[in-house]
Amino acid sequence: MNELQYKHGKIVGWFSILGNTILFILKYIVAFLTGSVALMADAWHTLSDSVSSIVLLIGIKWSTKPADDDHPFGHGRAELISSIIIGFILGAIALNFGWEGIDRLQNRVSVEYGSLAIWVTVLSIIAKEGMAQFNFYHYRRSQILSIKADGWHHRSDSISSIVILGGILLGQYFWWIDGALGIIVAVLIGYTAYKIISEGVNPLLGEEVPMELKAQISIIADKIAGYDTYVHHMHMHRYGTHTELTFHVRLPKKCTFEEVEQLINAIQKEVKTNMNIHATIHAQILHLEKINP
Repeated sequence: MNELQYKHGKIVGWFSILGNTILFILKYIVAFLTGSVALMADAWHTLSDSVSSIVLLIGIKWSTKPADDDHPFGHGRAELISSIIIGFILGAIALNFGWEGIDRLQNRVSVEYGSLAIWVTVLSIIAKEGMAQFNFYHYRRSQILSIKADGWHHRSDSISSIVILGGILLGQYFWWIDGALGIIVAVLIGYTAYKIISEGVNPLLGEEVPMELKAQISIIADKIAGYDTYVHHMHMHRYGTHTELTFHVRLPKKCTFEEVEQLINAIQKEVKTNMNIHATIHAQILHLEKINP
């Protein structure tokens, strides 16, 4: 992770911590006054955004550490790990308030919300979607996955607040609305947790190279060589924003050692310049006539 990416991460992290702490205090006060489990779930969901932002700051700080003997490709995967931790925080919150919502329904607990709950919830919807858009903007500039995860965390909070607003407006007609909303919010939070965890886990476990990337690499190699290099046996490993790619190319037997070296270096440079990918290329020297008679 470079200095500019780290700067984006710091801006997003501290902005999220400040905004979420203010919103949590407002939501908690209203939830305490009304006794609503749905509002309390929404409040703690908001506070978890602050916790996840702290995790994000720690993750991106760790990922800026340079490569060393034990980590030759750097510490970029610390950022992936931080996004997974954010996902598990969300999952724990979802389980807790889902159970609380079920308990409310079993005990036929109803809630009187009041106008203050409406205004605070509307404020939360606007603020949280604004924070999500702020994160997504910085994600597009930095390509840091945990910033995107934190943005979806904000959006899930905004969506849950929309659901709660609908429940507040209908609460006077249905006694069960608060418990039902608690469960719905828990499901929304749980789904967001699943998405975030899966996006962080897949690069750690290993993932298939996208077909679009394979095609782009083939075009680059063939253009530089001036003939079909038959790019194949491609493997990709991501370390946060640092990507390592290995693949094989087939070259004609008439190529000298110097020509092979120049060609490989040219392809690696082009891939690094245009795609920010570090490529390791294995050349197979064969008669082209035998490959494509």
